[in-house]
Amino acid sequence: MSDALPLSTDASRMLVAAGERVTAARAQVLDLLIATPTALTHQEIAQAARAAGAELDRVTLYRVLDWLVEKGLAHKIAADDRVWRFNALAADAPAADRMHEHAHFQCRQCGRLYCLDELHPLFAFSLPQGFRCDHADLTLHGACAACTGEPAR
Repeated sequence: MSDALPLSTDASRMLVAAGERVTAARAQVLDLLIATPTALTHQEIAQAARAAGAELDRVTLYRVLDWLVEKGLAHKIAADDRVWRFNALAADAPAADRMHEHAHFQCRQCGRLYCLDELHPLFAFSLPQGFRCDHADLTLHGACAACTGEPAR
């Protein structure tokens, strides 16, 4: 397999553990998502890839991001500006347990969007007969530690 990478990255290990083929583009994008504490836009991922010496064309990047979301290795979140942001899901969780069931925090000052992996909201509601909920979102808004000048805990 000419585009396979050595299993030296967290992303490569996650791809193999999920039973998926490791390609340079998949490993590079997933490594970038794992390495950042915030969810990133397509443009931010492209810039970070270039800074790391990886040139990914726009279409390849979109395809890789959609594929990672489809396979449960990343998720996408729409922020207030209606731009999709992407973040890796927990690398140490078994594939069956990697679900997008956590809250988010968006800083109103800098615009960064953080996954709050430790906060799993419980939604208590009842839907009308015949309705089925497949996904619910909770996004908290305020100022992040970097913007308030307070240390993150």
